Amino acid sequence: MTAQLISSFKPDLLQTAEHELCPGCGHAPAWRVVLDVIAELELKPVLLAGHGCYTQLMTNSDLDSLQCLHGRAPATATGVKRMLPDTPVITLQGDGDMVSEGLHEILHAAARGERITSLLLNNGVFGDTGGHLTATTVVGQRTKTSLEGRDPELHGHPVDISKLLAQIDGAAYVARGAVNSPGMVARTKRMVRRALELQVQGAGFTFVEILTMCPTGWFVATPQGPEYLEESMMATFGVGELKAPVEP
Repeated sequence: MTAQLISSFKPDLLQTAEHELCPGCGHAPAWRVVLDVIAELELKPVLLAGHGCYTQLMTNSDLDSLQCLHGRAPATATGVKRMLPDTPVITLQGDGDMVSEGLHEILHAAARGERITSLLLNNGVFGDTGGHLTATTVVGQRTKTSLEGRDPELHGHPVDISKLLAQIDGAAYVARGAVNSPGMVARTKRMVRRALELQVQGAGFTFVEILTMCPTGWFVATPQGPEYLEESMMATFGVGELKAPVEP
């Protein structure tokens, strides 16, 4: 019997399904979620990306995009949104880029209530530069610079960026999802959709953190990535909506 392809599952906004991300990387399914939501809402956004493994994803996506200096995507997005107030503006950053390099930028963008949607792909490592510790690496997590696991006395405690942003008045919506299971992917997609819908409505700054797998940086076998994410990162950073407008 000859097999026949009856449908393509590649998002229309993705020019090619090929990428150079490591096997088991969670960035690819996270990006699929974002592209699906953009297409379903029929948006034509401008994407501002930081520096990390994920930046190659924007090069094969049919979106107007710009790569910014390390940590500076929220500041650049501020200028774009103020020049093009009716255009949806999205920032895409990793935990090293946003929380280690550009923490002040994301906090001030939220404080100003900038009408942008910021997305964080958080795997707890600087994957693009070798897999070393970041500000979100959880206690006990191994990286290239914490081979015995993150030690609070030596490395400090991880920064819960979603919790910080939820306390800022200018933030209209803050949520944290993950992509380690089909159910979590579906839940995260609803979060991304809500964040972009609120931006279009002019609600203010919206933010979704997406916990992603990095088995290469975690020193675990590829199939163990989803389970490790649940046992380590999700145990520290609980998923769900941290802040949302009250429905009338």
